Amino acid sequence: MAEYKKVTPYDSTQESKKKQVTSMFNKIAPFYDFLNRLLTLRIDVLWRKKAIKLLRKNSPKNILDIATGTADMSIMAAKILSPDSIIGMDISSEMLRVGQAKVDKKSLSDIISLEIGDSENLKYSDGQFDTIMAAFGVRNFENLEAGLSEMNRVLSTGGTCLILEFSKPSVFPLKQLFNIYFKYILPVIGKLTSKDPKAYEYLYESVQVFPDYDNFTSILKKTGFKDTSYKSLSFGICTIYLAKK
Repeated sequence: MAEYKKVTPYDSTQESKKKQVTSMFNKIAPFYDFLNRLLTLRIDVLWRKKAIKLLRKNSPKNILDIATGTADMSIMAAKILSPDSIIGMDISSEMLRVGQAKVDKKSLSDIISLEIGDSENLKYSDGQFDTIMAAFGVRNFENLEAGLSEMNRVLSTGGTCLILEFSKPSVFPLKQLFNIYFKYILPVIGKLTSKDPKAYEYLYESVQVFPDYDNFTSILKKTGFKDTSYKSLSFGICTIYLAKK
């Protein structure tokens, strides 16, 4: 497939995408959960729940939650799947700080450990996890194939990879409404609430260039995964991707 365009949060700086994404999430961390619920009308909670429930049949024991952010996926997975352990990893220390407070409040620190780390250079052993999941995070990788290859490396043979990511709806008029909302309305709300409008302009731009649907499953196969599939949610606004090693 053709190389897709890469976008960064802050065009005016020469820093790498990785550094820019880290800085962006550190800035918006205190507002992240509130804005997620507001901007998606809490549908993001349902998306996560639907995705995690697909893992039930596998009875996962050791889960890695890539780009865990404020630990929403880890917390929900702990409740629904009852695994032995979950490591939630993220590049943003401020997002993890917010996430740790949530984990402690729900008394889940015996199951969930939050760690800072780089998704494209994982510190974990080959085949360490039977399940890897990532919600709205792979879109922010500086090198998508490198990040996915690392996820494949630390996944055990026969293990499951679950990725939840924004996608582009193609049905009229939802496609047009989606573009108007994400491109014009969402950055205004983001500016008023988080004081960082670029973060929400970047959200729209990164969704537009992300290789979704069949394009993404092709990259999953290229990076070592098999049995790839996807399921669109909310008329294509979000997509669940599943793959095996």
